[in-house]
Amino acid sequence: MSSHHFWLSEKRFERLKPLLPNKPRGVPRVDDRRVISGIIHVIRNGLMWKDAPSI
Repeated sequence: MSSHHFWLSEKRFERLKPLLPNKPRGVPRVDDRRVISGIIHVIRNGLMWKDAPSI
């Protein structure tokens, strides 16, 4: 991952973990930490979703 991308720290992710669903159903899930980091990156940089970097 490039250094200009936002990556949620392990400590902060651990605080959010209890709020996430823990029994996945249906489609296989993507890594929660990766998804949340991507959402924060888009919001912080004022990007449109289509302009977000793919990783």
